[in-house]
Amino acid sequence: MGEGGSRAIPLWDLPTRLTHWAIAVAFGVSWYTADNHLMGAHRISGYVILGLVVFRLYWGVAGGSTARFASFVRGPGATLAYARTLPRRDSVAVAGHNPLGAWSVVAMIVLLAAQVGMGLFAVDVDGFESGPLSHWVSFETGRTIAGAHEWGFRGLLVLIGLHLAAVAYYHLYKRQNLIGAMIHGRRRLGEGAEPLKGAPLWRLALGVAIAAGLAWAIAKGLRF
Repeated sequence: MGEGGSRAIPLWDLPTRLTHWAIAVAFGVSWYTADNHLMGAHRISGYVILGLVVFRLYWGVAGGSTARFASFVRGPGATLAYARTLPRRDSVAVAGHNPLGAWSVVAMIVLLAAQVGMGLFAVDVDGFESGPLSHWVSFETGRTIAGAHEWGFRGLLVLIGLHLAAVAYYHLYKRQNLIGAMIHGRRRLGEGAEPLKGAPLWRLALGVAIAAGLAWAIAKGLRF
């Protein structure tokens, strides 16, 4: 038992934490490989992100209690009410994602899905390096999508920057260690906080199979 009646409780399940860090690493690899024109590796990292995003969407419905979108996505009223507490240093820590953080998670997943989706149809200027589904669109459309793919990357950089700034703000100003909880899965919260309720192993296995199977099929260009 900690100070003020707080206690460290299980908060994030292992699949949620692994997915979070795997996306971060795969995004970094995608960035590096694109800048250095390593398009074979870039495509592989894109397929990895695709599988991770599919799994996170699945886990947001079938996963542990704190991973489910229904447990943390709130409406405008609750989000604005929480935003008013941001200047307060002593605001109560929220179990799981707070309402603002929840919408940043949704935005991140949507942008990642859009970014990967555009990469699947993108065509380079010479037509040699193309996404696995580029045969479904014309060359001109593929080039337009490639341009949007570049702008989508810039949008993701802005969102990631805001995410890192928020983590730093909570750590330095509010004294809430969000990174630690995403590493070891536990967080110190008040007595009334609900601990994580995990999902059965078969749901995890099903989610991994769905994500891996879909990523593999798309990487093959849906050609069987």
